[in-house]
Amino acid sequence: MGDSLYARLGGYDAIAAVTDDLVMRLSSDPQLGRFWKHRGEDGIRREKQLLVDFLCASAGGPLYYVGRDMKTSHRGMGIDASDWQTFIGHLQATLDKFSVPTPERAEVLGFIEGTRRDIVE
Repeated sequence: MGDSLYARLGGYDAIAAVTDDLVMRLSSDPQLGRFWKHRGEDGIRREKQLLVDFLCASAGGPLYYVGRDMKTSHRGMGIDASDWQTFIGHLQATLDKFSVPTPERAEVLGFIEGTRRDIVE
């Protein structure tokens, strides 16, 4: 059996760097920025850490995601199909920036796509 996706992505530090870049892109986007408006630094820091934990756990790493499920944490936010597509565009740009190879990129996009039905309203 080969290395986990977590290991192939570079482990915790690499996933944390990707998360920082992605959240910066999302929060500064004209369409998606509304989700970060009026959020304090501590709340954003906590959200980033939950995202790192989720990504690490989903990629087979040694971390546990202890946050709420995707449906609960996104309910009522009004995320629509257009928001989702914009998010995916930013995710792809971040994966490009970090030169994530095609097989790993496909796996990341696969498990992220699996959350769509719980996030998009």
